[in-house]
Amino acid sequence: MSHLARAIWTVRGGASLGDGRQSLIAGIVNVTPDSFFDGGRYNSPLAAVAHGLTLLAQGADMLDVGGQSTRPGAAPVDAAEEMRRTVPVVEALAARAPVSIDTFNAEVAAAALTAGAVIVNDISACRFDPALADVLAEFKPGYVLMHSLGRPETMQTAPVYDDVVSDILAFFEERLRALVSAGLPEENVALDPGIGFGKTLEHNLAIMRGVERFFTFGRPLYVGVSNKSWTREFYGQGADLRGPATQTATALLAAKGVLVHRVHDVAATAATLALTRAIAGGRE
Repeated sequence: MSHLARAIWTVRGGASLGDGRQSLIAGIVNVTPDSFFDGGRYNSPLAAVAHGLTLLAQGADMLDVGGQSTRPGAAPVDAAEEMRRTVPVVEALAARAPVSIDTFNAEVAAAALTAGAVIVNDISACRFDPALADVLAEFKPGYVLMHSLGRPETMQTAPVYDDVVSDILAFFEERLRALVSAGLPEENVALDPGIGFGKTLEHNLAIMRGVERFFTFGRPLYVGVSNKSWTREFYGQGADLRGPATQTATALLAAKGVLVHRVHDVAATAATLALTRAIAGGRE
């Protein structure tokens, strides 16, 4: 697929996201006490909803609501607590914009979809909770199929690949086949190579350099580079250049054809993508 012709992403209810020309912004709404970025500033439904509305006003096209940190080393949260954190937020925001639930738990996903979410953003590719595949087949939401190397508790422990892009391509091929066999339409799937999820700095850079290779499946790409540790590793631990690094990578990935950019700083990303389009003559 040409990077100038992005695939359209079908979500729950048959709605389509994207117009084949421009990138979209997914604003991050962490309803957690231990987010690596916001430090739990929105760890209540009221604060999280207000934050989500602010992100929409700044230019977010959709919102990604999560109740469990999936940063490297994060401890798991039980399903009841995850639902307590997220379901009221999803219900409040779903009337305003497309909402995704960031979870790998089948029970949480079903509750969020019932509350109005139209996308499931799953770091596990249905490997941590196999019952999630049944939920996907029942609700037929949009689905972010992400690559990770193991669970958050251990995924950054000496990750090794033969060739990181080729290995992820093989992973996507296998998991796409399994999801379609389970009953999820292929047009509902977006692919996320999982920057920072079981990858070294060199792995992350190789993925970003070779991101066009993932278009071989004809599915849209959903990428999260925002403020992750690869930026500190690149510039050195003493330099906090996460913001500039995030925006530089976002512009380059948009120019390569990535559809959705999952970010914390929506206002800066909206400005970055506007300039990217202007330089590219109206197309990224």
